[in-house]
Amino acid sequence: MRNYVITIARGFGSGGKDIATMLSQDLGIPVYEKQILQMASEVSGIAEGLFYDVDEKLKGSYLTNMLKKVPFSTVAEPSEKDFISDVNLFNIQAEIIRNLANTESCVIIGKCADYLLRNYENVISVYVEAPREDCVKSIVSKLRVDEDEANQMIHRTDKYRAEYYKYYTGGGYWTNPINYDMTLNSARIGRKKCVELIKDYIKIKLDTKEEQGVQS
Repeated sequence: MRNYVITIARGFGSGGKDIATMLSQDLGIPVYEKQILQMASEVSGIAEGLFYDVDEKLKGSYLTNMLKKVPFSTVAEPSEKDFISDVNLFNIQAEIIRNLANTESCVIIGKCADYLLRNYENVISVYVEAPREDCVKSIVSKLRVDEDEANQMIHRTDKYRAEYYKYYTGGGYWTNPINYDMTLNSARIGRKKCVELIKDYIKIKLDTKEEQGVQS
């Protein structure tokens, strides 16, 4: 079997990161999230903190950012004035994500990976969400905050993830189920069962692709 990639988009508190981690462990493949920021810093020489500053969020006014052109798909050279622009930082990460998809099996969390890899046949894209009540409980338990603060964190984080996705995909909606192979409500069957369901789907999709390749 050729290499494959599972992309995980997730609502804050839905357990998407837990699901990605369990998938990684069960499948014996790496999971990438913050590691992509570290890799982008290493290959570009740009300070890692700058990548963290723009990680899945837009700096400055959202309306101002939306008036810009859709980002270029090429990475700027170090000598160019836009080398450390937000768009170029995104493009550097995008190149790393595409390279991963071409070279190894892995799980990638966030980073518009489903969009960047939308034309790759070896990619399984998943969106994980859960009812607000379940997300609040998860955040209260993990981060030791009260329910009001958890609700604020969900609203703020999901808002900037949605804005980031819309900007860097040229107007796409982060929660649109058409973007993904699977959209899962993690509260319905639990996070471990979500992992099992994704693993079953991986086998179905990749086996189907191999059969189609043989028939053609």
